Amino acid sequence: MKVAVIMGSTSDLPVMQDAIDILKGFDIEVDVDIVSAHRTPDKLFDYGKNAHTRDIKVIIAGAGGAAHLPGMIASLSPLPVIGVPVKSSNSIDGWDSVLSILQMPGGVPVATVALNGAKNAGILAAQILGASDKCILDKIVAYKEGLKMKVEQGAIEMKNN
Repeated sequence: MKVAVIMGSTSDLPVMQDAIDILKGFDIEVDVDIVSAHRTPDKLFDYGKNAHTRDIKVIIAGAGGAAHLPGMIASLSPLPVIGVPVKSSNSIDGWDSVLSILQMPGGVPVATVALNGAKNAGILAAQILGASDKCILDKIVAYKEGLKMKVEQGAIEMKNN
């Protein structure tokens, strides 16, 4: 089982790396690629129509500016798509990306995480896979327990200072 992490350009990689890292931390195979909705439309169409034939189960798509990549992939693919709005140099403080990904028409859903929220996109993709894979589910449970323990430890340290 693989999760695809795609983005519109290499400038998105510093944000999208969080999704790649969290997925690898759960021992989930990651297929990373650059697929530009505007500069490589033929590749976008091929990728969207055929990702499910390559053992990909979830697609995480990050994009900045007009951010058409997640929605276009969702329009072409039968797979769940998680959109990551990226605050880019040509962005209107990131809001253009958020709204472009969030405001999808009925029938073409894109699960949308916070601006630059690639880590949460990776976790959500793992949770989707974990719904039918006990090994991944157990890793998610352990991860969430670790989050709880970190907060509890921080509270203890704060009280002791």
